Amino acid sequence: MALVRELMGSSSLLERRQFFASSSGMVLKQRQRRFLSPLIQQKAIGRSSIVAAISEELELVKSLPQKALKFKVRAVLTVRNKNKEDFKDTLVKHLDAFTDKIGRNVILELVSNDFDPSNSSYLFIPSQSSILFIYLLISFSLSLETKTPKKSNQAALKDWSKKSNLKTERVNYVAEFVVDSNFGIPGAILVTNKHQREFFLESITVQGFARGPLHFPCNSWVQSNKHHPGKRIFFSNQAYLPHETPAGLKALREKELRELRGDGNGERKLSDRIYDFDVYNDLGNPDKGIDFARPTLGGQEIPYPRRCRTGRPATYTNFNAESRVEKPLPMYVPRDEQFEESKMTTFSTGRLKAVLHNLIPQLMASISANNKDFKGFSDIDRLYSEGLLLKLGLHDEILNKMPMPEAVNKIQKGGLLKFDLPKILSKDKYVWLRDDEFGRQALAGVNPVNIERLQAFPPVSKLDPETYGSQESALKDEHISHQLSGMTIQEALNTNRLYIIDYHDIYLPFLDGMNALDGRKSYATRTVFFLTDLGTLKPIAIELSLPPTSSTSRPKRVVTPPVDATSYWLWQLAKAHVCSNDAGVHQLVNHWLRTHAALEPFILAAHRQLSAMHPIFMLLDPHMRYTLEINALARQSLISVDGVIESCFTPGRYCMEISAAAYKSSWRFDLESLPADLIRRGMAVRDPTQPHGLKLIVDDYPYATDGLMIWEAIEKWVHKYVAHYYQDANQVCSDKELQAWYTESINVGHEDLRHEDWWPTLATPEDLASILTTIIWLASAQHAALNFGQYPYGGYIPNRPPLMRRLIPDEKDPEYSIFLTDPQKYFFCALPSLLQATKFMAVVDTLSTHSPDEEYLGERNHPSIWSCDAEVIEAFYEFSSEIRHIEKEIEKRNADPQRRNRCGAGVLPYELLAPSSEPGVTCRGVPNSVSI
Repeated sequence: MALVRELMGSSSLLERRQFFASSSGMVLKQRQRRFLSPLIQQKAIGRSSIVAAISEELELVKSLPQKALKFKVRAVLTVRNKNKEDFKDTLVKHLDAFTDKIGRNVILELVSNDFDPSNSSYLFIPSQSSILFIYLLISFSLSLETKTPKKSNQAALKDWSKKSNLKTERVNYVAEFVVDSNFGIPGAILVTNKHQREFFLESITVQGFARGPLHFPCNSWVQSNKHHPGKRIFFSNQAYLPHETPAGLKALREKELRELRGDGNGERKLSDRIYDFDVYNDLGNPDKGIDFARPTLGGQEIPYPRRCRTGRPATYTNFNAESRVEKPLPMYVPRDEQFEESKMTTFSTGRLKAVLHNLIPQLMASISANNKDFKGFSDIDRLYSEGLLLKLGLHDEILNKMPMPEAVNKIQKGGLLKFDLPKILSKDKYVWLRDDEFGRQALAGVNPVNIERLQAFPPVSKLDPETYGSQESALKDEHISHQLSGMTIQEALNTNRLYIIDYHDIYLPFLDGMNALDGRKSYATRTVFFLTDLGTLKPIAIELSLPPTSSTSRPKRVVTPPVDATSYWLWQLAKAHVCSNDAGVHQLVNHWLRTHAALEPFILAAHRQLSAMHPIFMLLDPHMRYTLEINALARQSLISVDGVIESCFTPGRYCMEISAAAYKSSWRFDLESLPADLIRRGMAVRDPTQPHGLKLIVDDYPYATDGLMIWEAIEKWVHKYVAHYYQDANQVCSDKELQAWYTESINVGHEDLRHEDWWPTLATPEDLASILTTIIWLASAQHAALNFGQYPYGGYIPNRPPLMRRLIPDEKDPEYSIFLTDPQKYFFCALPSLLQATKFMAVVDTLSTHSPDEEYLGERNHPSIWSCDAEVIEAFYEFSSEIRHIEKEIEKRNADPQRRNRCGAGVLPYELLAPSSEPGVTCRGVPNSVSI
């Protein structure tokens, strides 16, 4: 016994009994030998001595009376207060404070890991292989009659009526319990809210057990028992694979997952926590007329990922279309997925700015038809220097027409109607005009994922010629041969000097419909680049294609760099059309489809199939934050009929059909990893001698060089994490929750592509680590690279117009003479109107903004999540340290004058993959999740 006391420190008999009694259910794993192995190594104690001492201690513990030694423990609950309350909230809060005094309060119960025993027996089994594998297995014989877990007495939170009025962000409440010394370790807590109002429970810490404080991360809204009968279940931060689940928690684990899945029926209430799948059948509003109808995305006709089911009733005119919820009414997402208050404040402020920015242009347009277009560069400049009301001298005229001119005047003075200067202009106001900047943004702009190595010239279309006719490229040798620094075209191809951004196939099928829309004109573009000796890309030809059915005399034309004043403006118009194509593909395919829509099925399935105590759920949890909410808001006001995307981008009503076409033709989960994507585009080749196992074809490719550092850091962290919990392949295959998650993600969430043979298998720990690395990469770094540069690059409309309203005139066109007379005026007439531009600018300003509560890669806002597992904590700290190192390396690269795509006169540093950021529009920062 003295030896056991030495091993356990100066512990009392009660503490030693708690330890031995709470060891039930421990299994032979390295991560669960935290007590004996380190002490044995430290004290160099022989195995026989340990066995004898523990046997003696067990005899003492068994000899204690069964009802001996009750002790007190207490739970400390951290509850987050609402900062803003309306009159109803305040009234209900005071009512809850009153009723709490008379017994309608918040009740807690502790649930042990163990069943209630009818008899107790103890078994000690030492390992025969090595002293490092000595372990303690103490098990209680289970009652065949009850099979129920041990529960503590019910305890109410103290002092709710006093503390509920505190104005602090967080309030701590206490509940006290009395438990037997053989209670074991609590693995779950049941919470019953008898108040009228929900509250946000951040965490629970249980104190008083011999093994130290026990942490229960909650981060959930606890609804009133009146509206949601039943007890909320919260598990401790101890991770368990399904087969390791302590006996007392198995039923609760299964019950919690059943409740989260729901039954697939009924309309969801905003307070529900139910995760289910549905197709995108709520983007249109057919009840308003045929022009407001949109096809259902998802199904054999138009494949698409699934979204979160809301269960709203069908529209009156189309039984297959779900009725819409228009803003400002909220869309359903499971309650815990909704924005927290600071996030909602940031988002609402941005939405307010969007409303104000668009209200004024509409009034201006109604006053004078001449104000619909920008007249010149100075008009755009005034948006940043003077704001919308002062622009064009209409300040007083507008204010006199407003119902509350004084309020609007205050808003104007406060700067809400003034746009911030986009970062693209911060170093050089005219940088966007330069061809080298046009090429640089293909490698280091907001959409650096479409540049490909050109492998054959002229490029070849993959469209079906029977449907779309012959799509032979108009690009010829003579267009580019004189721009290759003395090389032949074949030499340039062989030495990896030719690159292309090819939007021909994705746009051409939709051009007839798009160009028939009012105020929309577009081409299907191809842009060829030459890699200079300096490592920069030079655009050398732009192909502009229209469908063969087009009424224009030239369905295909090629524009090359200018040689005179006329060709200069034709070249600028051609580049603007390329940027318009690029903006559409960036938003609809790379940004929305690949990082928002395609991840939603994995998130829904994770909540439905992975318990909160599953180690893989714990790993994925921060990378799923807010995604369902931002996707729901997008369905409500961004990608829906007449939403921002349709209003501001060239494809108009065909926007989401283009997104669906890309999903069907080119989206593949196995190619969504950064290395696979770079190889697919010919921008890298496998090379095990290189730091990341890849050799980049373009050395100074900022997105790829920074991205590979982050990819490798994520990959190392995930591999360590997975290896910690899965020692062999059998554990992956036999993990029923894990297999159900992956199976449902594919077969339900991506149902339309479920039969494709490219889906990765999930049979080994290596398979699992690879799948998880891809998901985390997409949710964090890939999304950041595509999202947070939207306003810094696109906030200046001429640099990156989201739509075009004029085609490039031919010599035979009536508009050609207008173009020759005033090419600048023609250029601005081709750009978005004032209303379209300011609406777009206001929205991408909001979408580029970091909120104050953002959680960045390498951070966990709730560090106690792994506090009971030292190896995992150590691995995570290594990952965090690596992320900080990457940030310093990015700073170093941005100061290197040899890297001309990120350093030089007027050149923006590439910081979109710099991990940290301050709140606001910063053009940097990698949040853990798709949160905006």
